[in-house]
Amino acid sequence: MGIFRGFARSKYPLRSEGKQFPGPAPPRKLLDHVRDVLRVNDYSIRTEEAYIGWIRRFILYHDKKHPRDMAALEVELYLTHLAVGEKVSTNTQKQALNALVFLYHRVLRKPLGQFRDIERPKRPQRRPLVLSKAEVEQILRVMSGTHQLVATLLFGTGMRLLECRRLRVKDVDLALGQIVVRDGKGWKDRVTMLPQRIKADLEKHLAPVREIHRRDVAAGNSTAL
Repeated sequence: MGIFRGFARSKYPLRSEGKQFPGPAPPRKLLDHVRDVLRVNDYSIRTEEAYIGWIRRFILYHDKKHPRDMAALEVELYLTHLAVGEKVSTNTQKQALNALVFLYHRVLRKPLGQFRDIERPKRPQRRPLVLSKAEVEQILRVMSGTHQLVATLLFGTGMRLLECRRLRVKDVDLALGQIVVRDGKGWKDRVTMLPQRIKADLEKHLAPVREIHRRDVAAGNSTAL
């Protein structure tokens, strides 16, 4: 019982009497809680999406049973299903394992202990496919505009797609011929080369971008490019 319950209905009635107040907030859903813990620990958005996906599939595989009511045996069964039933690669199975270990250790605070019997994928190891210079040139020739510019940057600098999409004008140094990649893998910055063949196209692309920025600054809507 609240300590002011009788006080409100006697000598000093509250103005809000008769209004409906919201009850206690409903408990947060498990996947929302997982997202919170991932973000507090500075995991990337890609890792967050992957972990949430694996945890959701793990729950559905066990007929929507709450992970708190499961343990290492259910995790082993699911990982074995991935290897035998879905024939995933070793790296895919490892990612699923990492997601579930994170769920139990960091979110539920329920260590899984040692796994005893997980079937590993038996797919043969193959060398990754690498395009030749001629094949790259052929791909770039059939592209145009911004898409061609982005593809050329990816092939010429070694940047990942998300890193290229997040590039800012201040990170491109045309004079020195280099690009600063911010918050790359492991949240580290690095410097990579700027291909000479793309300088003219990049300058042409940046001209209208700078004009838009100039107008935004004049209107008080922007501060840094």
